[in-house]
Amino acid sequence: MTQVNFNSRDPIYLQVIDHFRERLVGDELVLGAELPSRRQIARQLGINPNTVQRAFSEMEEQKWIYTEPNRPSRVTENPATIQKLKKEFVEEAVKEFVASIQTIDITYEEVSELIANEIKKQSTKNGGTQDD
Repeated sequence: MTQVNFNSRDPIYLQVIDHFRERLVGDELVLGAELPSRRQIARQLGINPNTVQRAFSEMEEQKWIYTEPNRPSRVTENPATIQKLKKEFVEEAVKEFVASIQTIDITYEEVSELIANEIKKQSTKNGGTQDD
């Protein structure tokens, strides 16, 4: 489990959920992967186990994870759930991006070109190739 840098304005359980969401959409957690126990996560993050329990309950409600009796929690095995989560994640990022540039005098074409160039840069930096 990677360390989470908690902020003071959002409830910690929501920040734990966001951390897991980022790991799910970033393919760090694969379908059906076993998750550490709530106590292990709490210890690693330096937070109360009840906080982790609350985050897990929310993620179970969203069907991102599931827990069977006397078994560790696991990432969903439903690819459609993760695909939906990825789509929501990107939509949220796009909304924030568009809101942040509303006051800038720039055309859609200019923005599209900037985005395409950034994707190519990121892809090259990460060792992949990006087709046009």
